[in-house]
Amino acid sequence: MSESPIYKILKDTPYGLNIFEPERVKQLENKIFWKGDLKKPYVICLIRNKEILLKPEEIVRQLYIVALMEDYNYPKSRIKLEHSIHFGREKKSADIVIFDKDRPNVEYIIIEVKKPNEKLGKEQLKSYCNATGCPIGVWTNGSQISKYNRKNPNYFEEITALPNSEQSLSDILKERYTLKNLIIKDKIPNEGRSLKQIILSLEDEVLANAGVDEFEEVFKLIFTKLYDEHQSKRNKEVLYRALKKNLGNHWYYLSNLTLPGNNNITRQKRF
Repeated sequence: MSESPIYKILKDTPYGLNIFEPERVKQLENKIFWKGDLKKPYVICLIRNKEILLKPEEIVRQLYIVALMEDYNYPKSRIKLEHSIHFGREKKSADIVIFDKDRPNVEYIIIEVKKPNEKLGKEQLKSYCNATGCPIGVWTNGSQISKYNRKNPNYFEEITALPNSEQSLSDILKERYTLKNLIIKDKIPNEGRSLKQIILSLEDEVLANAGVDEFEEVFKLIFTKLYDEHQSKRNKEVLYRALKKNLGNHWYYLSNLTLPGNNNITRQKRF
């Protein structure tokens, strides 16, 4: 069986397709056509409506555009690619921008796909959001994805979801976090990142200049939340399942709980 042309393009690059549904990848693959003596792959861009050379970052961008339109119901009229961001006399281009529903010239969500390294991509994203005042930023390389709410120029808080076209950012921010919600929106399977990467990101954003032991502070937050949820009988079964899956025998040392047998596993969310 011949190798998929999309996977050939992505081979030996930092980009991937883990966050996307295989069927959606296949749909993009079916739209590829070949041009020139070297038979380079092209597609018709969904937003620009013109032929685009299908480089690795363009694969991720085209797939994420489909997710924005089909999963979040953003219309083409609110989406722009290669949007100019001004830094004094210098000008750069944001990969994907969604504009505010009521203010069509105001940036609402900025998405960065050209820098596959998370740290570099995040810094680029933060600079774009700070230059425009954009409240929401997304970085992805197709294998991992991170979403942020710009609280101020120095603090970008991670959020678990993007608002769809009918929601506001406040709808996402005011959502009450229970253990059940956190399991459903588990960042580890849903965003393709390890626990270590998530903790390092927390350290970078929240505690880098606080003069405290970062791991101790994060652990206290996690354990306090687990204990609080344990006190609630309504979420007790969900808590037990999560503890057995994620902590195993370590939980016995923390609270002497007897864990019931249950091996339910949260399905990875894909776009």
